[in-house]
Amino acid sequence: MKLASLNHGRDGQLVVVSQDLTLATYVHDIAPTLQFALDNWSILEQDLRHQYNLLNVGKVPNAFKFNPHDCHSPLPRAYQWADGSAYLNHVELVRQARGAEMPPEFWHDPLVYQGMSDGFLPPCADIEVGDIEWGADFEAEVAIVTDDVPQGLSADDAEPYIRLVMLVNDVSLRQLIPSELAKGFGFFQSKPASAFSPIALTPDELGEHWYNGKLHLPLQVSLNGQAFGAPNAGVDMQFSFHDLLAHCAKTRSLSAGTIIGSGTVSNRDPDAGCCCLAEKRVKEILAAGAATTPFLQYGDQVNIAMHDNHGKNLFGDICQAVVPVNTLKHSGNNDVTSG
Repeated sequence: MKLASLNHGRDGQLVVVSQDLTLATYVHDIAPTLQFALDNWSILEQDLRHQYNLLNVGKVPNAFKFNPHDCHSPLPRAYQWADGSAYLNHVELVRQARGAEMPPEFWHDPLVYQGMSDGFLPPCADIEVGDIEWGADFEAEVAIVTDDVPQGLSADDAEPYIRLVMLVNDVSLRQLIPSELAKGFGFFQSKPASAFSPIALTPDELGEHWYNGKLHLPLQVSLNGQAFGAPNAGVDMQFSFHDLLAHCAKTRSLSAGTIIGSGTVSNRDPDAGCCCLAEKRVKEILAAGAATTPFLQYGDQVNIAMHDNHGKNLFGDICQAVVPVNTLKHSGNNDVTSG
């Protein structure tokens, strides 16, 4: 099943989307928002799947053309956004850039930070950056959305609690990170709003590509229309989503709608490319002594997508431009004609 949230209201308007992403149908009589559906999943899932099946065979009379640009992130805001760092190749390289060693416990104890969840970006919204010297970067990731999860859940029992899968652009401000981490209290200013793919889908939609808590397909990233990387999300993932989910639930229960990210997808194969600028810059430093790839500049265009083996787009594209902060939009004064 494929679900999306139209950019209507603060929490979006839930729609069911056809498997080929061409059509959608309103389901407000079943669930007005995705969060409502997740809160009542055991009751509503069958009705939502029935609408999905009807839509795929052309039996929904009020179906309309689906346009990803009309979407917000599937959850425009969430009770919790916990981002992991499951690809230790990426962790090693980025820590090298900061002159930090790789602690041995990183190989068996996942890294997770709690990110900004009170407002995500739509998948095709601009990335507003207040100062280009902050070192804006994209980070292409996979994420899951959970059901209610009990405290102490084991990794072996985690799969039934994974309701949905999405893609993520976890925006980072690289030049702000070192000073924040040096304080010993984690990210805050260096991690602004993230954007998620237009589509959130149930794991069964991924078929053979979803197993052992991993998504085994390339994550395709382009920058300004040029291919940047396509590492396989199922390769070199030290901690599966089962592991990350159990880690997050070790000391607390998780509410339905909790989002858990994989961290930047990264393969050791150099031909796979990269899913963030920081990783490419580190590789340049290690190879030639200096980075030549700049961080994001105003006007840059980032695109993140995933296709199956037949070329079908699974999640829709995250497609974002980097722009200066629109101070007028954020001032609370929408009357641009006064005076």
